[in-house]
Amino acid sequence: MNKTLSQVTEELAAKRKVLHEVFEEAGEDMDFSKVKTLEGDSQAKVDAVKAMNKELDDLEIERVKLEELEKIKGDNDGIYKKLINSTEEIYPGRKEETKVEIKPIGQLFQESKAAENKLLVHKVDIDTKTLFQTSAGWDPEATRIPRVELYPLRELSVVDYIPMGTTNMDTIKYMKESTFTNNAAEVAAGGQYGEAALVYTETSDEVEKIGVWLPVTDEQLEDVAGITDLLNQRLTYMLKARLDSQVLVGDGSTPNLLGTLNLSSLQSQAKGADSTPDAIYKAMTLVRSTGFANPSLVICHPNDWQAIRLLTTADGIYIFGSPSEAGPDRIWGAPVLQTTAQTENTAIVGDYRQYSMLFMKRGIEFQVTNAHSDYFIKGKQAIRCDLRCSMVHFRDTAFCEVTGI
Repeated sequence: MNKTLSQVTEELAAKRKVLHEVFEEAGEDMDFSKVKTLEGDSQAKVDAVKAMNKELDDLEIERVKLEELEKIKGDNDGIYKKLINSTEEIYPGRKEETKVEIKPIGQLFQESKAAENKLLVHKVDIDTKTLFQTSAGWDPEATRIPRVELYPLRELSVVDYIPMGTTNMDTIKYMKESTFTNNAAEVAAGGQYGEAALVYTETSDEVEKIGVWLPVTDEQLEDVAGITDLLNQRLTYMLKARLDSQVLVGDGSTPNLLGTLNLSSLQSQAKGADSTPDAIYKAMTLVRSTGFANPSLVICHPNDWQAIRLLTTADGIYIFGSPSEAGPDRIWGAPVLQTTAQTENTAIVGDYRQYSMLFMKRGIEFQVTNAHSDYFIKGKQAIRCDLRCSMVHFRDTAFCEVTGI
């Protein structure tokens, strides 16, 4: 059963309370032998804490998604109510028009007194004039219902899996350890120590701007109830959709963000003769063995996940669950994000949780002006909105591209 936002929030609070109590018991020296809340030895308690933290991360992702849905619902309800009110103001108290029942001659005869007493002469009133209907007159007046059916667009979900931070800088700079030479070794009495080498390099990712604008007439803004909220909602979606795509495919050349697929040291795993699940597991192994990271997410196109979901054994049993069930959107223990923002026939395996972050310089900002071109004398307005952010991948080798699936 799907959980509500309040249920997820309560579950988050309860679990965080338990984790807080664990750390309170462990104390500043992190001595897990003092912890009474959890059972087992110190290592078992540490493993339990890690498992609890993962549950909290998953719940937090679910909570963010539910909050986004609540916001969309709230925005839509606001627009809907305004449109309903505007219709009621134009046609107050409008009632359904009375429909005239048209009966055939046979029915009229059966309902008349002539059918009751066949020995007497009776008259049956039959209208022989041309029926005034759509084909002989005109269609009745009709007013649009309040519903606005929006253009079918993909769900925005990629950034939900990327940690977010804020910045007041125009460039995100950080130090990256580019050389690590470990010559630690056993030393005999009077022997020479091995010399280590560490080199640090300043790395930067620019804060870029994503923007869009829309021309609107003064009359549209003044006469159509709820149009401002609708335009704000759609323009906001346009910005978020572009951001959702850029964090994956941006080429990093200003003003583009640097997406995962264009990282300079991005690892790659070809499917070749392997099955797609096998290729994805090999990519996970590369992330673990070369990137020394733990894959937190697999991103693929819905068509590619379809091929995986429909895999069957030799006797026709579905590997990823019965057709009567939704089935888990997980593979090898990692959640799977299906999105058309990802290039078809290619998947991404990566540790977004620890080695990526989306820094927001500024959220979405709206501006309206009639100073553009000849808009002032033609009664038009330009609505502009934009945001500024930077996508950072701290460790390229924590991500791997699976090709040819």
